[in-house]
Amino acid sequence: MAFKFLVVIFVASLLGLAGCGSDEKAPASDSGRQVAKTVNLPAGDISLALTPAQLDWVGQQIFRNECAGRFECLVHWNEGEAFPSLGIGHFIWYPEGVDGRFVESFPALVEYMKQRQVSIPEWLRDLDPFDAPWGDRQSFLAVVDSPEMAELREFLAGSQGMQAEFIFRRARMSLEKVIDAAPEEQEDDITERLEALSQTPGGVYAIMDYVNFKGEGVSQTERYKGDGWGLLQVLMAMSGDPEEAAIKQFREAARKVLTRRAENAEDPVERERWLPGWLKRLDTYSEPPEMKIPSENS
Repeated sequence: MAFKFLVVIFVASLLGLAGCGSDEKAPASDSGRQVAKTVNLPAGDISLALTPAQLDWVGQQIFRNECAGRFECLVHWNEGEAFPSLGIGHFIWYPEGVDGRFVESFPALVEYMKQRQVSIPEWLRDLDPFDAPWGDRQSFLAVVDSPEMAELREFLAGSQGMQAEFIFRRARMSLEKVIDAAPEEQEDDITERLEALSQTPGGVYAIMDYVNFKGEGVSQTERYKGDGWGLLQVLMAMSGDPEEAAIKQFREAARKVLTRRAENAEDPVERERWLPGWLKRLDTYSEPPEMKIPSENS
């Protein structure tokens, strides 16, 4: 399913969100092809840039990763988890009273859509507080075929392009957080690795998907036995021949980091059921055919 949206609207949304605190200027491009530009960081300038076609490809990849492209999976509650996962990125939404270790993302997605003036189901918009209205998985399954659930699925199916934009924006805003949280002695190396990844669509996809999938790695609650598993930890674990593609180094480092997480986890489900799927997902971190990052003068 294609993600169709206007590049002009996308650029405006990235630069004009209320409360984002950004001093960035709109990218100087008269071609209408480039949808994002430079993120200014203390350690250097790193650009995440994708054309609409590239963002379309990334969004579809993430949808396949999380849902295998299945409509019914857009609203889902995994067995053994204390929260539902929604949308193409399986955004986490905690019920009232649940304070999980993982970073919640669905409320931020809905707030982004409100700012973009997207039509949101009335019952969803009116929730106060904005907590998942199902207390547990059993309650969720009891209403899985309700009109409200059907409306929620249709809403998420019809806003896939917006969700891809949200994932892109989150990844873009994560770069400075990751560099700021890096050990001082590794800051330059991590910046260079991010710069290398940002040069190709596959590298940008890897950053976007991994941040959506396993987070930035800066939250102290996202740790097992003191070890994190987010983007920061993968960048710290990267190594190899400087001539080797950054995306391959990233893929191998992510394998080590996620294997370590599964081995550190108290629940054996991470080793026995989840890890094989995580590693399979990493295999998708490669370059799409015949796509190039837009150049400075594109």
